Formats: sequence, C-alpha cells, structure tokens
Amino acid sequence: MSAAVASGSRSVAVGLVAVGLICQEVGASLAVLLFPQMGPLGMVMLRLVFSALILTLIARPSLRGHSAHAWRAALMLGGVLALMNGLFYLALRELPLGVTVTIEVLGPLALAVAVARSRAAWLWAGLALLGILALGGGGWDRLTVTGVLFALGAAASWAGYILASARVGQEFERLDGLALAMIFGAVLSLPFGIVDAGASLLRLELVALGAAVAVLSSTIPYALELIALRRLAPAVFGVLMSLGPATASLAGFLLLGQHLSVLEVIGIALVVIASAGAVWAGRDRPDGPALGTPTTPVPTPVS
Repeated sequence: MSAAVASGSRSVAVGLVAVGLICQEVGASLAVLLFPQMGPLGMVMLRLVFSALILTLIARPSLRGHSAHAWRAALMLGGVLALMNGLFYLALRELPLGVTVTIEVLGPLALAVAVARSRAAWLWAGLALLGILALGGGGWDRLTVTGVLFALGAAASWAGYILASARVGQEFERLDGLALAMIFGAVLSLPFGIVDAGASLLRLELVALGAAVAVLSSTIPYALELIALRRLAPAVFGVLMSLGPATASLAGFLLLGQHLSVLEVIGIALVVIASAGAVWAGRDRPDGPALGTPTTPVPTPVS
C-alpha cells in the first residue's frame, strides 16, 4: 500500500470515528428530549432492548457449547451494561450532557492510570482532577449531588464494563458473548423501564424514537468504530474517542440549549487532554488497550 493510499485510509477512518461520536451524542440528546414522556429508565430499557434485538440478528449467538465460566462472564457484562446505562441516563436528567460525559470518562481514565503504573500517568490523572475542579467551579449552582453521584457511578461502571468486555472477548467467539450480555442487560432493565415509562410504552411513535436512540447511540457508532479500527492504531483510536466530552458539550449546546461557562469549557478541555494523554502514554503497553482505555473494540456503552 502506498503512503498516499495509507494516509487516505487513515483520514477516512478518522472521519468514521467522528461520525460515530456525532451519532452517539445526537442519540443521547434525543434520549434527554424523551425523558418527560419515557423517563430515563424507560429510555434505558428501550435502548437496551432494541440494541439486543439488532445485535442478536447480526451475531445469531449460539446457546450451546459455553462453559459455566463463560456464562458468568456474559451475565456479569450484561449486569454492568444495565447498571452503567441506568446511572448515565439518571445523571443526564440532572446534569448537562457535556458535564455528564466528562465525569463518566473518569472511569476509563482511572483504569488507564492504574494499568500504566508510571509517574506520567499520575500527571495525567492530576490534570483530569484540575479539569473536574474547574468544571465544578464554573457551575456549582447547576451541579446536584445526586447527579454527580450518578455520573461517578456510571464512570465506575464503565471501568467495570471494559474489564468485563475483555473477559467476554476471551470466552466467546465473534459477537456471541456481547449479544448474550446485551440480552441479559435488556431483561434486567425491563421492570424498571416499564414502571418509569408507564403508559407511554403504548405510544408507537415514542417506542420508534427509542429504537432510533438505540441505533444512533449503539449500532451505528459500533459499526463505524469496527471499520475504523482496521485502519487506525488502537492508541490513535483511543485518543479520538477521548474527544467524547467535547462532542457531547457541543451536542448539548446545539440540540438541547445547554450553555457552559468559560470555566466549564476549560474543565472539559483538561479532561479531554488528560484522557488522550493517558491513552497515548500507554500505547506501547500490551495490556493498555485491553484493560485501561476507551480503545477496547466493543460497542460504545453509553452516551
């Protein structure tokens, strides 16, 4: 492959990642707009149910030939998926989209720092802490205790999701494990979603919009990310994915009218830089992408 062709291929891959990020945040914005009718847990249920249906049609997972250990791994991943999405959407009900995603990114960032075991990693962690302090300093009046706790819970769940995904990837071929985990996560979300959404589930237009959220937030980004990963180094892909808080802030501003103060913008920028730096610093570690960063090639879990 010539240098020009390789460069063009990488440019296309970067564009695919960018489109995937945009789709994610448009999906999250649409979910927020539907909260008054469906509730956050109702939206979680619709997202997981439709994601499970689509993934099952694509993967057609086999129910036979799996060990008890493999089933435990899949069930654990499904539980983490349901918990992570639930906490993220509950946080979105109280916090701006950009702020929520910024706090949530601390989960993979903390895991990246723990795996790196280097002084440089702690410098990136310190920069992220400054970013969070700036984020709070720029809008304490808009931050709620419950909203921040939900977002931190989503961050911890995302770190658990990365670890659980790595284990499922070792136990199952292709997408079988992920499909089974998504089905279990959808089943777990059903009682909470039905109670939260209530009679709104009988309105076909709202259910259809829930399906659109699943496609925008999970199906399209995952497909584009898989294609991009064939053309990009994992570390480069991870750096691009670190732009999530920035794209979320832009989507919140354009689609939801969520304005940010100068300090909040600075805080988000610092977290983006810290996340990208931690990913890049760990690019030569064999266990980095698998355990410590958002480079893990599994469907985008939230937002």
